[in-house]
Amino acid sequence: MTNGERHQLDEQGFIVLEDCMGGDLLRDLRAQIAHVSDVEGDRAGHEFRTEAHAHRLANLVDKGEVFCRAIVLPRVLECVRHVLGPQVKLSSLNARSADPNGEVPQPLHVDMSAIPDEKGYWVCNAVWMLDDFTTENGATRVIPGSHTWGRRPQDVLDDALAPHPQEVLVLGRAGSIAVMNAHAWHGGTANRTSAPRLAMHAFYCRRDKPQQQYQKQLLRPTVQDGLSPELREMLALDDPLNDALSANVSIRSGFL
Repeated sequence: MTNGERHQLDEQGFIVLEDCMGGDLLRDLRAQIAHVSDVEGDRAGHEFRTEAHAHRLANLVDKGEVFCRAIVLPRVLECVRHVLGPQVKLSSLNARSADPNGEVPQPLHVDMSAIPDEKGYWVCNAVWMLDDFTTENGATRVIPGSHTWGRRPQDVLDDALAPHPQEVLVLGRAGSIAVMNAHAWHGGTANRTSAPRLAMHAFYCRRDKPQQQYQKQLLRPTVQDGLSPELREMLALDDPLNDALSANVSIRSGFL
């Protein structure tokens, strides 16, 4: 990371890593997500949640080698560890396609309704832009600096769906990745175009917190057996503390 990137992530709560994926990884992710969507059909996203005005996929580490490549991308992990510290793990990996011709945005929220604790920040989200994020197609809005407020929008706003006077849009070309301190107030906007807008959300947390989706429970044994030590560590598959934290909260509510 450059000093400028560190400063922006500290002060604003997010950065955009332009063209971070590379063409091959972008192509492979798009293709595998399209394949999984076709296979799962109406059941797509059933492991996590459904959402009006969007289509979702969940538990992606279980559904293709390309997703394993993505969750340990060094450039992203460097940023995640800058936010959370060195001890991190994947909390969930999902895809979200904002439906076209939408009228309703997501409410402003913080992921997992998380407020920083005595150790500091504990949730961080990497938004993989698999399509361009534009002003019209449902780009994420974020309130710069709100990660430092120690408050959740639902606790202080009359209407979390309404425009916020300080909000900015997180824009970028397909292939870029936005890394966001997930304590920052944010939400997807309405996609007012005639085409869907696809993103993947790699959500990380500190190792002393439960995973949003308990990976050891969700991943098939055949998938787990084929993972490298690096991936097993990132997924906390051999971590008794994670088992104790996450065993009873394998599917947690909240927007991503």
